[in-house]
Amino acid sequence: MKEAKLIDLRSDTVTRPSDAMRQVMANAEVGDDVYGDDPTVNALQELACKLTGKEDALFLPSGTQANLVALLAHCQRGDEYIVGPKAHNYMYEAGGAAVLGSIQPQPLEANPDGTLPLDKVVAAIKPDDIHFARTRLLSLENTHFGKVLPLDYLRQAWELTREKGLALHIDGARIYNAAVALKVELSEITRYCDTLTICLSKGLGAPIGSLLCGSKEYIKQANRWRKMTGGGMRQSGILAAAALYALENNVQRLQDDHDNAKWLEQQLRSIGVDIAPQGAQTNILYINQDAQLAEKMKPWMLERGVIMSTGATTRLVTHIDISRDDLQKVVALWKEFLRLHA
Repeated sequence: MKEAKLIDLRSDTVTRPSDAMRQVMANAEVGDDVYGDDPTVNALQELACKLTGKEDALFLPSGTQANLVALLAHCQRGDEYIVGPKAHNYMYEAGGAAVLGSIQPQPLEANPDGTLPLDKVVAAIKPDDIHFARTRLLSLENTHFGKVLPLDYLRQAWELTREKGLALHIDGARIYNAAVALKVELSEITRYCDTLTICLSKGLGAPIGSLLCGSKEYIKQANRWRKMTGGGMRQSGILAAAALYALENNVQRLQDDHDNAKWLEQQLRSIGVDIAPQGAQTNILYINQDAQLAEKMKPWMLERGVIMSTGATTRLVTHIDISRDDLQKVVALWKEFLRLHA
């Protein structure tokens, strides 16, 4: 007997490879990527260069390692990077840059739209003085909590870093969601950065992997850091094949996730749920609710086949494995829960 489907709204990292993706993985041509001779990995990295306009790219096992390697290749011991206090590579990656690279983060409070105020960025840049860490890098995140950084802002940030002698890195875990939301090619975003990461295992639906893109010299350094941090893989063409399939087939369908998140926002508003400001710009929706109510909701929903990470602020994430029918069930259950508990 087939088990009932679980509707998992915790994250787009929970996506499962489709049958078609599994088939290309099974048929992938492979080699030893540490030696640089896995043809499928090489094809993936070449495609990443074409899509981003960067000279070179590197395939890594995870987004956390890709961000760590990115920072290690940009900064030396005693250098610092300017970053938002809730950015993933500051708050959610176990302090790797500081612990493993002796790189100092300089957090700046982000604007409500996810941008870092550029006047505060300028003020945070340290003078050339032995008392201070050397400011080397501005790190942005796109999307940031589901919010899309405007192209004009990225252009201004890019021009500022050229003026101030900084590099600019974009943690692009969901950068394709940003491109789809803006209705532009990815290269329209990536022209405004020196380096970027692309996570392949979120909305794009691959089971594992991230790409780091930049100049040839930069990626040469990054490859050394990848090896040192344990990210050198062997016959990883099996994984790269899934990533290739994702980039070739699952980009434009991200709009479905955005539409579903917006639909869910509208439905929850209609039953009195407090939606966090700016609503669903992409595939992530935040709601505000009573903490005690949220504590009751999590097990109640789980018993009925819906997995959620609930709290005073609850994040709901749509993805390739969530259909509109699934969301209709969620809304119906939500109505019932409020009737019983509110």
